[in-house]
Amino acid sequence: MKLPRRKFLHLTATAAALPAVSRIAQAQSYPSRPVRLIVPLAPGGATDIVARLIGQWLSQRLHQPFVIDNRPGGGTNIGTETVVRAASDGYTLLLASTPNTINATLYDKLNYNFIRDIAPVASIIRNALVIVVHPSLPAKTVPEFIAYAKANPRKLNMASPGNGTPNHVSGELFNMMAGVEMVHVPYRSGGPALTDLLAGQVQVMFPATVSSIEYIRAGRLRALAVTTATRSELLPDIPTVAEFVAGYEASNWFGICAPKDTPADIVEKLNKEINASLADPSIKARLADLGGDVLALSPADFGKLIAEDAEKWGKVIRAANIKAE
Repeated sequence: MKLPRRKFLHLTATAAALPAVSRIAQAQSYPSRPVRLIVPLAPGGATDIVARLIGQWLSQRLHQPFVIDNRPGGGTNIGTETVVRAASDGYTLLLASTPNTINATLYDKLNYNFIRDIAPVASIIRNALVIVVHPSLPAKTVPEFIAYAKANPRKLNMASPGNGTPNHVSGELFNMMAGVEMVHVPYRSGGPALTDLLAGQVQVMFPATVSSIEYIRAGRLRALAVTTATRSELLPDIPTVAEFVAGYEASNWFGICAPKDTPADIVEKLNKEINASLADPSIKARLADLGGDVLALSPADFGKLIAEDAEKWGKVIRAANIKAE
């Protein structure tokens, strides 16, 4: 039977519109069951706390549980791969952070490509690191520190929580851009590294502001500069590295990602709700307690940040010949 042309065109247009209608309906009904938010680190740290804050907010706003699922191991790679291999339906999400972009180059044989295999959903906060030195060191400013390091090559020991951590690569970036040569001393975690710095066994470290601020205030460590492009609200009187080393920037960001091909409408819905949380005074205050400056971006801008971060740290890792432990 031959259909009249007008009826044929109407049916064709209707069929073409069905996928869009289906996507809109899917986003409107999402989530219709519990959502897993994978944290690729052990419970109790800053990453876990951020995940629980945002998960609780999303649970209340979207009326379904956002269940925190800690999957530590492999320097965040085990939990990240869990998300990469999950269905692209918005029901498995990742609490991503700077180590994800570092690992893209640090590990030679990952079973996934972070940039290719994830969908950026929403950024949450950016944490400053701070250059701290033992008070016995004569340098009191970044220029004095650079001059001292150049006069004493390979005599300054720089502690970090381990090879390829944000603290380590931030120090190596400083080496490259300031033209100095500190010796990296890796520890198994940040606690022992800070302990040895306080004891004067090592001379310098790039810890998070929140983990070192009490020692700075007590005069047990001397803060020279924060690593972000702008000054930290926690340490407003401390200059940025970039005020002395043009273009320097290093930080630890946190955000939510999903498997690639997650429907754009679901991504946008999550982004809208997460950005709403970042405008809430109580959430902002709790994130500030973690040393974080709110970072509310669109999915596209968050994806740009991830790509630029991966490129920057890839150059540092290759230049410093950093290997995974």
